[in-house]
Amino acid sequence: MVGDNPASRAYVGNKEKACTQVGIASFGKHFPEGVTQSELESVIADLNQDDRVDGILVQLPLPGDHLDGNQLLRSIDPNKDADGLHPTNLGSLLRGEPGLRSCTPAGVMEIMKAYNLPMAGKQVVVIGRSILVGKPQAMMFLEENATVTIAHSRTADLKAVCLGADIIVAAVGKPNLVTAAMVKPGAVVIDVGMNRVPTTEGKSRLVGDVDFDGVLKVASYITPVPGGVGQMTVAMLLQNTVLSYCRRFGAL
Repeated sequence: MVGDNPASRAYVGNKEKACTQVGIASFGKHFPEGVTQSELESVIADLNQDDRVDGILVQLPLPGDHLDGNQLLRSIDPNKDADGLHPTNLGSLLRGEPGLRSCTPAGVMEIMKAYNLPMAGKQVVVIGRSILVGKPQAMMFLEENATVTIAHSRTADLKAVCLGADIIVAAVGKPNLVTAAMVKPGAVVIDVGMNRVPTTEGKSRLVGDVDFDGVLKVASYITPVPGGVGQMTVAMLLQNTVLSYCRRFGAL
């Protein structure tokens, strides 16, 4: 982790707590905002060679313009890529080959499977095209034989696109983007958004990309924020770490 972003600090704390709960040793390395690219790459290189380490992640977003997050992700050993964001692992997903999967979209798929929600033949709309969620999420639904549309900021008539969906995944970082008027009755709505909005008391609260109260009245299933996909992201991070360990030591 670089800098002292409050949200990032909270995320890292949750990940470290989850590691403790399941018996995974966590080695946190926190750096000031002024750390250099070469310093971080050197630390990652050392972790790549450390046999005690089975999973490595860089907490995003990184502060400032002097750090290249993509290059840092590429410098991680793909076999220790706990976040599943290395180009090698994203390529394996695209090709339908085994590999460490991106944590948040993998968590969405586990939610779908846990509730026995059918995906084959369904119309899925993924709102968001980031490499963190949107693009890998679309690939994962394709693996389940769904028909996938990726929507984004330049999509014409987003409401009409969403009304044709059996499953909507909202992952753009815009509060209340998806309203009840955009959801057909009985659709499944997965809210990946995490946004902090001010309260009347001068504090802030965490909300997703979906108008939860409104959409709850028309959707058959809906995930809350907080308490939904976020926990699954952490769970998939731990799963990737265990999978990495098993592969490295021949347990799989």
